[in-house]
Amino acid sequence: MRREVLESAIEALEAGRTPRLAVEDVPAFSEEATAGNEHLGPEALERLCAGLTAEDIPVLKRALQAMDEGDLAWLGFKVVYDPTAAQENTDNEVTKKYGDAGSANGDSFIFFCNDAKEIVSAHEYSPRDAFQMKDVTRGPSMHNQQFDGLTWASAPLFGQVRVWLLGASDVAVELAKLAAHVGFEVKVADYDPAYLNEERFPEVERLMLHGGDFHELANVQASPEDYVCVLTRGHMFDPESCVWALENDVAYVGMMGCAGKNDTVHELVLNAGVSEEDWERVKRPIGLKFGAKTPAELAIAIVAELIDVRYKQRYSAEAREKHERSLGR
Repeated sequence: MRREVLESAIEALEAGRTPRLAVEDVPAFSEEATAGNEHLGPEALERLCAGLTAEDIPVLKRALQAMDEGDLAWLGFKVVYDPTAAQENTDNEVTKKYGDAGSANGDSFIFFCNDAKEIVSAHEYSPRDAFQMKDVTRGPSMHNQQFDGLTWASAPLFGQVRVWLLGASDVAVELAKLAAHVGFEVKVADYDPAYLNEERFPEVERLMLHGGDFHELANVQASPEDYVCVLTRGHMFDPESCVWALENDVAYVGMMGCAGKNDTVHELVLNAGVSEEDWERVKRPIGLKFGAKTPAELAIAIVAELIDVRYKQRYSAEAREKHERSLGR
């Protein structure tokens, strides 16, 4: 979600006009994301926007505030397609009990929710509505089809984490697909078009290096929030890749390879001027340990670790502590 989109919507509502939210800003309503779901889609977003009034301005302003403060927050959407069914939902024998009331009403509306489970809405909502509104923090909604007559969607008010895959290896091919699927912005760098091409990496950004090696990477800037996965083919350019990641002070860097190879890389990285302390920031070998061997299995291990790192960095101290306890760590 872009800041200017929220500002434009507020301006429209203050002027008595219907605001416009495009599917580019709320991908949960796109045709690709809602294929096979007759209750969500571009038309549903248009109908929801048509129902917004000046009473919804505080919701949008709270969303802007969250963006300014770097809060982990979402703009949520309640979409009702059968008002009677939505309000008549009753508790079943399996789910947590929320009383005899279903949805508070048959209204579709927008709302704000953040990691602290703060909800801002201009509309009445029931305990069951609140349960599903808080669930947007699971991105976008873990239980959005649990009850009849309504569904839920959301748009994050924070940016994606960018992951650099240094090396267009077979593991990188598998990892690019998985990382993009779970919400990372993926960028792959290599110097050989036989490996770095649209056929192998069709839906992620590709950075073609020149000169037959990784030296040109030194002219590229990474952000401190970025993650780096060192996956160069044959490990030929692992040292240069590690040095680049550490010099750019990225949030996470991991390298694939066995202990013996990593000892050699260690020596070369230190010879390039990197401190021992910085070298210890490199996760090696990269990925969670569960016996992964094939490129696809290794990609699963790596993306699982990336998700874990992202979770611990994004969420509150209380949420992180609970998460660690649940994992027995």
